[in-house]
Amino acid sequence: MKNPFKFGTVVEGEFFTDREKELQMLAQTINSENHLVLISPRRFGKTSLVCKALKGLSRPVIMINLQSVTNTTELAALLLKRLFKLYPFEKLKHVMNHFRFIPTFSVNPMTEGIEISFQPGCDNNIVLEDVLTLIEKLGERNRFIVVLDEFQEIISLEKDLDKHLRSIMQMQRHVNYIFLGSQESMMEEIFEKKKSPFYHFGILMRLPKIPYEDFTRYLTERFTPLCPSLLEPTVQDILSFTSCHPYYTQQLAFQVWNMLERQEPEANIVQHAVEELTQLHDFDYERMWMAMNKTDRHILMLLTQKGKSPFNAQRGIPTSTVFSALKRLSRQGYVIKNESYEIDDPFFSRWIYNRSL
Repeated sequence: MKNPFKFGTVVEGEFFTDREKELQMLAQTINSENHLVLISPRRFGKTSLVCKALKGLSRPVIMINLQSVTNTTELAALLLKRLFKLYPFEKLKHVMNHFRFIPTFSVNPMTEGIEISFQPGCDNNIVLEDVLTLIEKLGERNRFIVVLDEFQEIISLEKDLDKHLRSIMQMQRHVNYIFLGSQESMMEEIFEKKKSPFYHFGILMRLPKIPYEDFTRYLTERFTPLCPSLLEPTVQDILSFTSCHPYYTQQLAFQVWNMLERQEPEANIVQHAVEELTQLHDFDYERMWMAMNKTDRHILMLLTQKGKSPFNAQRGIPTSTVFSALKRLSRQGYVIKNESYEIDDPFFSRWIYNRSL
């Protein structure tokens, strides 16, 4: 039987887990003239959700991950490259007559794809404005959707790029923008801080963990053909360990399925799967741990202890230091905040806990 669980890439089709409420909100926003800001920690399924909502639409879509570019010119070139995947060269060539800097086109012999670059020394802001103006013009016939993933990276690309982008985007009438971000504090600074150019630029949406009941139903339906006798405790043990984190729930369920299919002993099978996956990443966890300072290690060790807040067990560490450490660990992706602070990766949390025994 095919393993019904998938993680690590965009999830679609039978692997997609519910999110009906979020899909409806996405569809409503896309069908309006408003923009959307979607925030959640990494591996919560933002990209999969957006791809699901956009699938089947007759409108042109461009998706860009800002972590794949290092400056404004590269961003403009990548946007233009995505356009060439949607439209034939001959059509775009005729509508690029307003460009103030003509791009250079070449064919990559390895991929046979078109590579685009701009001449050194050209004005980055003008280049980006020309490309975004082209998208607006093409959207007059069929409204465009532009998805900018990891949008918080805009702050570090170039000074005042956020101001320049806002000045262009606010004048566009034929484009829906979807801004995705995994750094909650940075995204809030961009879209919720009054002095920010993008203050309240789009409808804000936060993507939470998948509800326990929805994930229970999802896991139950898929495990039923393989382990009907131990179905309920297996599902409960998986969700208890992962706390319904979308990525790690799929990962653990995938491992449990493989172990059941290998007909390994069913007693404590979830615990055995957790131990296997924790050991599998031992080298990576060791490397991450050794790169941290003592304060960050101490905070993470406290977070592995159920019911113990790092603020209530400071052991001489000032509250300001604890807060700074949690903010730093959040930006690095080690810690997320729901009702309280918790370690994002439950297997890393188990690895840290085992070290303290």
